[in-house]
Amino acid sequence: QVQLVESGGGLVQPGGSLRLACEFSGSSFSTYAMGWYRQAPGKQRDLVATITRGGNRNYADSVKGRFTISRDNAKNTVYLQMDSLKPEDTAVYYCNAKFLRVDAWGRGTLVTVSS
Repeated sequence: QVQLVESGGGLVQPGGSLRLACEFSGSSFSTYAMGWYRQAPGKQRDLVATITRGGNRNYADSVKGRFTISRDNAKNTVYLQMDSLKPEDTAVYYCNAKFLRVDAWGRGTLVTVSS
């Protein structure tokens, strides 16, 4: 029913910026809470940011002030603007959609922060 496709990952230098996008395929995008998670090699998958249908945002302490999550309901897309990137931000970033019993995940996009 719901499919998510992430894009925008790549190689960036420390201090640089990237903008990730997650395209939602399905119905009723505006009803879903959306989120970004990340997983570095050998580490647990962690919350990065979430945004509810009402626009409330939540961020991990490690990215607060540097990352911004947003959604465009007309385009069925959620974004993650990442600024002031650090090497420790290197991870596969996953998009998530949640509504009632549905908990959907994309396949991820790799972000590498390195000189």
